Amino acid sequence: MTTEQFRKELLAHFGEFRRSLATDTGDWTIKGFIDVYKSIYAISTDTKVVSKIVELMLFPVISSFSAKHGYKMVLSEHQNHYPDISFIAPNGTKIALDLKSTYRKSKKTVNGFTLGAFTGYFRKRDSAKNVTFPYNEYAAHLVLGIIYSRNEEAAEEIGVYQLDELQSIISVVKDFDFLLQEKWRIASARPGSGNTKNIGSVTDIQALLIGNGSFAAYGQKVFDDYWMNYLTKDMARAIDSDVPYTNLKGYLEWRGRINPKKP
Repeated sequence: MTTEQFRKELLAHFGEFRRSLATDTGDWTIKGFIDVYKSIYAISTDTKVVSKIVELMLFPVISSFSAKHGYKMVLSEHQNHYPDISFIAPNGTKIALDLKSTYRKSKKTVNGFTLGAFTGYFRKRDSAKNVTFPYNEYAAHLVLGIIYSRNEEAAEEIGVYQLDELQSIISVVKDFDFLLQEKWRIASARPGSGNTKNIGSVTDIQALLIGNGSFAAYGQKVFDDYWMNYLTKDMARAIDSDVPYTNLKGYLEWRGRINPKKP
């Protein structure tokens, strides 16, 4: 089993992903949460809530895909462990799959994905800490990305509804697109949002869909080397060092200084 074979098999299920999440008009099929008294609580556009529900909805399709093709699925035992799902082929090949979702900021850009840590297991690739299997045991690290649009009208409709009002509830998100790319192909040269030590993705939608991120022209070895040597200001301060680079241009200059050969 090759990585490309796995990708083709999972790509064939994108139609099922879309049918699981959206109506024929593109609206999210989820309207809210229902209690035992049949009251429906409309949800907000909070990204964490939307992301978790989307993942749960896609799981049955992914599980069916795994069974159909003879893969063993191993789920992450902890929320902060990598990856979300590990697939093991009959020949023992392991594929890492992370589910990520983000919303459109415009017709051409999204808010972006976080693509996992650039410290810990990413650097200590034989370690079993915070990872289902050591990082270097995986033949590929894939991202199943879900892109959606927020429905701003829904922000004004949060409340409690009765079951017979179901169709009047506006879906909080709509217009789903999907992508399946190796992590290095959609990565940017900057960390993800917040202060966490995570790799950020590019935000151009077309680049995400076709896998044309910041490292696409350089290859996976450069991606790995870039992020294994990347230091935040706090990381550099902790080892009494300067930040070696903050972008690809700076990295290439730094790499050329310490090793004239191409990395």
